[in-house]
Amino acid sequence: MKKKDYNMAEHGFVGHLAIPDNGAKRAVIVIMGGEQSLLPGTMIAARFADYGFCGLAVSLFGAEGLPEGVDRVPLEMFRPAVKLLKDLGMEKISIYGMSMGSIFAALVAQHIGGIDNIIMCSPSHVPFEGTVDKKQMSGHSIATLGGEDIPFVKPDFSCGNIAGYVYDKRSGRKVTRMWCAFRDAYDDKEREAAAKLHLEKTGARILLIAGGSDEDWDSEYSVNFIKNSLDEAGYDKDYKMLVYPHASHLIGMMPNRKRHPWLYRALPVISIFYRAFLHNRKACLKAFEDSEKEIINWLKA
Repeated sequence: MKKKDYNMAEHGFVGHLAIPDNGAKRAVIVIMGGEQSLLPGTMIAARFADYGFCGLAVSLFGAEGLPEGVDRVPLEMFRPAVKLLKDLGMEKISIYGMSMGSIFAALVAQHIGGIDNIIMCSPSHVPFEGTVDKKQMSGHSIATLGGEDIPFVKPDFSCGNIAGYVYDKRSGRKVTRMWCAFRDAYDDKEREAAAKLHLEKTGARILLIAGGSDEDWDSEYSVNFIKNSLDEAGYDKDYKMLVYPHASHLIGMMPNRKRHPWLYRALPVISIFYRAFLHNRKACLKAFEDSEKEIINWLKA
C-alpha cells in the first residue's frame, strides 16, 4: 500500500491518501473528524485500500491551517480533494462519513459535487452549532460555504458532562446528555426544516446506516428522516437504509484487525463510553462485520 500526505498550505486541504499496490480506478473520500479522532480517518482510508479502492482521509479540524475545533469548517477545501482524485484518473468517487463526518459527506456531495456514492454511518440529518472548545458554543455553524454559515440546529450543551448517561423517559432508555441535547434541538421543527440536508440534490446513490442503540444522538431518527425526505422528493437514484437494532454509535468500516489488534483489545475501555458494547457486544461486533460488507457491496455495485 502506498501512502501520501497533503497539507493546507500546499494543497488546500489536509489529507492522507492510501493507494492499493495494484492501483485503483475508484476512490473513497473518508471523513471521520479531526486529526485525533478515536477512529482516525487514515485507518479507514487504508481499510478501503484493502478492498481495492483509493482511500483519501480528509481532516476537518486539529491540523495546521484548519479550525481548532468543529466550527466554521469551509466546504471549499474539499474542491481540491475531489480534483486530486479526478487528476489521478479515478472513474468513480464516493464519499464516506461517520458521525459528524456524515454531515460533511452530504454537504460536499450537495455543494461541491463530483460524488457518485454517499455512505452515511451514524448520521445526523442536520448540521449543528459549532464549538469553540468542548464547553462553549460558537453561535455559528460547524460548516461554511463562501464564508456564510450553513443552516444549523442549536443543541444545548450547558447541562454539564455531555458524555454522562441519564435515563430518558421519552426514549425509555439510558442515553448520554448529548443524545438528549440533540433530540431536544430537533423539537424546534422550524429550525430543523431550515437546516435539513438536501441529499435529493446530490445525484448520488445513498447508503444510510444506523445503530438503534446509538449513544451519542438518535441516528435511527436521522436515517428515517433522510429516507422520508428522499421518498417525498421522488429521488430517482438508488438509496437504502439499514438499522441494526442493538448496535452502537460506532458502526460501519473498522480498521484492519491484523494491523490494529490493540483497537479490538480496547473494547472493554470503549464500552465505558459506548455502553451498547457493554450490554450487547456480540450484536455490536456483528453490526461492524455486516455493515462493512454492505458498504463494500454498495460501492462495487
